[in-house]
Amino acid sequence: MATFTDALKRVIVGRPYRSDRLSETLLPKRIALPVFASDALSSVAYAPDEILLTLSLAGITAMTISPLVGAAVAVVMLVVVASYRQNVRAYTSGGGDYEVAATNLGRPASITVASALLVDYVLTVAVSISSAAHYAATAVSALRGTEPYIAVTLVLIITAANLRGVRESGRAFAVPTYIFIISILGMCIWGLIRLLIGDVPQAASSGYTVAPGAGFDAGLLGLAGALLVMRAFSSGCAALTGVEAISNGVPAFQKPKSKNAATTLLLLGVIAVSMLMGIIFLASQTRLHFVSDPATQLIGPNGEPAGDSYIQDPVIGQLAEAIFSDFPPAFYLVAVVTGIILVLAANTAFSGFPGLASILARDGFLPRQLNTRGDRLAFSNGIIALAIAAIVLILAFGADTTSLIQLYIVGVFVSFTVGQFGMVKHWTAKLRLSTDRAERATLRRSRVVNFIGLLMTGVVLIVVLATKFLLGAWIAIAAMAVLFVMMGAIRKHYDRVADELTPGDEDSARLLPPNVHAIVLVSKVHKPTLRALAYARAARPTVLEAVTVGVDRAETEALREQWDSADLPVRLTSLDSPYREITRPILQYVRRIRRESPRDLIIVYIPEYIVGHWWEHLLHNQTALRLKSRLLFVSGVMVASVPWRLSSFEKVSEVVEEQRVQERARAKERARAKE
Repeated sequence: MATFTDALKRVIVGRPYRSDRLSETLLPKRIALPVFASDALSSVAYAPDEILLTLSLAGITAMTISPLVGAAVAVVMLVVVASYRQNVRAYTSGGGDYEVAATNLGRPASITVASALLVDYVLTVAVSISSAAHYAATAVSALRGTEPYIAVTLVLIITAANLRGVRESGRAFAVPTYIFIISILGMCIWGLIRLLIGDVPQAASSGYTVAPGAGFDAGLLGLAGALLVMRAFSSGCAALTGVEAISNGVPAFQKPKSKNAATTLLLLGVIAVSMLMGIIFLASQTRLHFVSDPATQLIGPNGEPAGDSYIQDPVIGQLAEAIFSDFPPAFYLVAVVTGIILVLAANTAFSGFPGLASILARDGFLPRQLNTRGDRLAFSNGIIALAIAAIVLILAFGADTTSLIQLYIVGVFVSFTVGQFGMVKHWTAKLRLSTDRAERATLRRSRVVNFIGLLMTGVVLIVVLATKFLLGAWIAIAAMAVLFVMMGAIRKHYDRVADELTPGDEDSARLLPPNVHAIVLVSKVHKPTLRALAYARAARPTVLEAVTVGVDRAETEALREQWDSADLPVRLTSLDSPYREITRPILQYVRRIRRESPRDLIIVYIPEYIVGHWWEHLLHNQTALRLKSRLLFVSGVMVASVPWRLSSFEKVSEVVEEQRVQERARAKERARAKE
């Protein structure tokens, strides 16, 4: 079994890396961009959909202001990118907003940011993968209704890719990410060219008008209209998710880390804004309509609703079909790479979540196992935890993107706002200590950038909370609150355990017990028992005795005769068990010794079989496992397992060792070939 599981792990994860190869996993900018920016870049696949979808509630006239809403989102994105370029220069450890808040605002603020980011990373995976599953179901009608299962499968695939290491996953995802960037920008450029030469393409939905939803007969007039515009803006701000991932991933960059991270952020901002504005502008020029209920909201030329037979394609799909009407292969390329990039968007979260979780684990706010690197020097436990959380969310919401996106972006704007406030305090503190005029001018400029970022992200956070709270954002806030309380409790636990384990003056006097009472558990007089007796005698305890439990009188008498005939120099004690129990009589006997000599140390030696096959575990050691699990809770008692390796184990070990020798030989041959 061990050989099979090891082989399966090697197939999925690959050969393990030595710790000194960590520097080889660092990312150049060309790989870091698709690794950390795929989430923000992929937002252009659904952010325009959400803007048009929301505005459509007020009718076709309201949809004409979509470029203005998109421009507002673009401005916010550029400000946030500029602000985070300050962050990555000032804080390079990879904590991002968490580190900023912890350093400048204290523990409550840092835990708030951490909980917000962790929730947002899980939602990033759930939303992007669910959206990709719907794209797949749109392209292949036979897949409709299976979106949750498609989404879960995609999560498992991307999890396996990330378990192989950040650099490996980056290389695998770099090509499709760059193809997506080129295809979307190429579509926007070709669409603008067609507009300039007067060949204005029309979307397939342009022949319909849009009927306003209930309560929006007056369009965007009044308070309801204003709230609708704000809601469209907050939905479009989904395009900003993923910007913070670079600040959390600075340690993964090649040197100079902060400079490379800042450059990657700039590239991300320019590319994402260009694609977003290009799509929204062309959507308005091609009279593209995207509504929440196409069956009733889309009205045909004859005045009749489109009906249930109408299939509404996503915005990019409709736009690519119109712009590349004379070149269908380009349309299919855009459709395919858009679906792929939505899957790859989850890779940003798979890069950011484990890194942040490892820092939180290092600081004692999450289980310390999350700070352990796996075979490929990735934080494997964090990757697996993210995958499990995302799968639970996908199945709970049935991979419904519209429902999931209402939970989205709340967490990231909480992080944005708190982080920018922390950076303002950071620069203010620096200014108090600086006397150089040039340096002070630079510090003031940095503070202004972060202050503008604070104002903008704070306003967006208020808008998001006002427009999305009742639509599902409260679930994300509740999850953040649960994480906040949980992380505080974990930290208190670790602090309490550390205080409890710190030795004092009174503990040093009790390091050596006055006596050691050794007990060897006996079921038969065979080789494992004799080895356990030999080990116990070699330790030279003060008292040594063998103990057996008398379940059957005849067997107990036979055992005692064997013991006497073997002439073993250890007294055999038989414990009565009228109810045929094994564990309880031993526990009672050990506790009685503890009561009689509370300062003595008791060591219980338990012979155990080491087997070679998984099914042999079902046949051996069950009593030993029960005894060990119960004895661990008895104060002043130690349990010593004495192994006896069966022949099946030795055979398996020989096979494994032979495979290792062969693998080392192949590795040497490959090394010589490279030389």
